[in-house]
Amino acid sequence: SVYSEQLNYSFIYNLQQACLLHDIGKAGVPDSILLKPGKLTREEFEIMKQHTTIGAQTLEEAYPRFHDNSILKMAIDIALYHHERWDGKGYPKGLKGNEIPLAAQIVAICDVYDAIRSVRTYKPAYSHEESLAEIRRECGTHFNPALCDAFFNCAEEIRHIYERYNL
Repeated sequence: SVYSEQLNYSFIYNLQQACLLHDIGKAGVPDSILLKPGKLTREEFEIMKQHTTIGAQTLEEAYPRFHDNSILKMAIDIALYHHERWDGKGYPKGLKGNEIPLAAQIVAICDVYDAIRSVRTYKPAYSHEESLAEIRRECGTHFNPALCDAFFNCAEEIRHIYERYNL
């Protein structure tokens, strides 16, 4: 794998811990936007997008208290960059390709899968197959094609884990 050097035990352990904080910045977004049952207006979406920078700033404020904490450092990158896109059309910075930290690229795919599978105020839950089809449509634009391949290689395991913990 192209990422086999980076994907060592330490990276995977840190990712498991750090990804839990990816949306911490949503604490700074008004509930009227977070819980809105319909489509967000352009202005509301601009406010929602701020959760990435709010989350990173929150974690950056904590970082000096935990000198060189690799989990917290990764969590900052994930919070800030998990809505960047492989084609450079994401936010908040418009990073492209491998300019996006690998941990954030991985969380992006998982976050989209979870969002599609989950009930939201504005949509029903979709099936595993529908979720895979949407991720497949976004490979090469939203997501790193190599990570898509890895995701699809683990698709049945992902289904079982999701269904076990999200009933």
